Amino acid sequence: VLVADYAKAFDLVDEPAFAWWVPYTLRKRDVIVSMVNARVKKKTHKYGVEVPRNLKEAMELDRKNGNRMWRDAYEKEMRNVSVAFRILKRGQKAPVGYTRSSGHLIFDVKMDFTRKARWVKDGHRTPDPETSNYAGVVSRESIRIALTYAALHDVPVMAADIRNAYLQAPSTEKHFIVCGPEFGLENEGCVAVIERALYGGKCAGRDYWHHLRKLMNQLGFHSSRADPDVWYRESTRKSDGSAYYEYVLLYTDDILVISDRAESILRKEIGEHFTLKEESIGVPSQYLGGKMRKVELQNGVNAWAFSSAQYVKEAVQNVEEYLSTIDRRLSPRTATPLTLNYRPEVDVSPELDAKLASYYQSLIGILRWIVELGRVDICVEVSMMSAHLALPRQGHLDEVLRIFAYLKCHSNAEMVFDPTEVNLPQGDFEKQDWSFYPFYKEAVSEGDQLPPNMPKPRGKSMTMRVFVDSDHAGDSVTRRSRTGFVVFLNQSPIYWYSKKQGSCETSTFGSEFVAMKQACEYVKGLRYKLRMMGINVDEPTFIYGDNKSVLANTANPGSTLKKKSAAVAYHFVRDGCARDEWRTSYINTHLNVADLFTKPLPSGEKRWRFVGMLLHHVVPKQYL
Repeated sequence: VLVADYAKAFDLVDEPAFAWWVPYTLRKRDVIVSMVNARVKKKTHKYGVEVPRNLKEAMELDRKNGNRMWRDAYEKEMRNVSVAFRILKRGQKAPVGYTRSSGHLIFDVKMDFTRKARWVKDGHRTPDPETSNYAGVVSRESIRIALTYAALHDVPVMAADIRNAYLQAPSTEKHFIVCGPEFGLENEGCVAVIERALYGGKCAGRDYWHHLRKLMNQLGFHSSRADPDVWYRESTRKSDGSAYYEYVLLYTDDILVISDRAESILRKEIGEHFTLKEESIGVPSQYLGGKMRKVELQNGVNAWAFSSAQYVKEAVQNVEEYLSTIDRRLSPRTATPLTLNYRPEVDVSPELDAKLASYYQSLIGILRWIVELGRVDICVEVSMMSAHLALPRQGHLDEVLRIFAYLKCHSNAEMVFDPTEVNLPQGDFEKQDWSFYPFYKEAVSEGDQLPPNMPKPRGKSMTMRVFVDSDHAGDSVTRRSRTGFVVFLNQSPIYWYSKKQGSCETSTFGSEFVAMKQACEYVKGLRYKLRMMGINVDEPTFIYGDNKSVLANTANPGSTLKKKSAAVAYHFVRDGCARDEWRTSYINTHLNVADLFTKPLPSGEKRWRFVGMLLHHVVPKQYL
């Protein structure tokens, strides 16, 4: 396509080499673009409520429904967004150097059926910024680490939302608009200079992010180099006066504070510079779409728990509402997410039309977020179905709907970030002497290298365990293997992974070694993150695998590699063992929870035992 565009731009279309090919390629491009555009889902209703596309339709819906719901939402938004504009006198021109932009109102329905309006800037019509417009959010694994840390040290946790977050940050873009009817008759047609960051602006996220970071620096917090949206500050405990770190985690306008003085930080420090939603300040009950609560475990330990049950139920309800329009319904009894032995890559059922393909893509997006919220029991199944977004078939849609049927039958799942210390079986991870082997003398002498700019560690350390596995040649078409692993801090699940490997391995040994290398790469990054958060890491990571050949080549200093194709993985893993960054040991495949992330397991004692190690309240009674 680029070559065809080039030929057309330089008047080469009539040349013999391009005469037939360029028109054909450009026509094909236009057809593909139109098909993609047709698959974009156009919503007219949400939760059964008709959603207007503009202000005129909103007023018409209010008149038809005999209420003021949309008008109230519109008026509330215009009151809030008015601080972003400096409206000039009628006839006055914009300052020199400012360029014209535009914007419009969009309407939405919240989960509680509250009507919402938002004035957004038409950022797609403005030039691209010359500098980076990056704006980050805290990672989900950092949130899980922080909640485990809070439970381990009995530190209070509080949350809050920033009201109209973007509007509280100054804009770096020099734009103006001409006021439309939504600004009122007295202002319609006047020039308004944009002075605050607005939703839809290309630099709005960056402007807000930098403004918030500037405030956090002023408050004496330090941004973690491993996760820029994790902020820490040294303080002393109220109970015993010992030193510890208080944390602030930022996810756009959602704030999570872990400190003995959490409420004071929110109200008297952050709240002095940003307007917080009063009703949101307190012990978190909902965060990023999931329910949060503090629970007491059977051993008497207090821990934070995160549940996606509400989001799952609402997602299932939306699917059922859609299926009712096409005279279908979810299966009432579904024991596993996918049909036994189903392989999506060999599905030859009819391709979906544009409308159903768009619906399939939206369902996959919902399922991916459900996995992020902690439903690890569908992780591998969602990963497999996500590989067919470009060309979904009827069989793929049926299996995705089966995943929703499974979630309907097993919706009440909760992930608990249990800080209880782990007692490893004696003799599983004996330290080996690597000093006699010339390849690793340097690694042994350097040891586990600490980051030079890491903060001084405070508090208790946590034991990191990793379970790793692979499914050799699991893809029936490409014969690529799948890596699966899960990471625990003490008994809290922190991270899970299920993905096809980038290379095609010829043996189980090769695929298992690649999986081990991928797990160790993640472990190296996680150990760095913990240290850059000021969390004590004073012992190696303990990695369990179920392939004895791989473990013999990693844990035994005297072993030699017989397969050169695995040389990179071999030396990387062994180098970490020599530095005592991690140690490896064998676990029976029937006890290796990573098996849950390599292939769909049939319903039975093994699958539900693994699910029970990660989630609470979801395992059927007969398997408890």
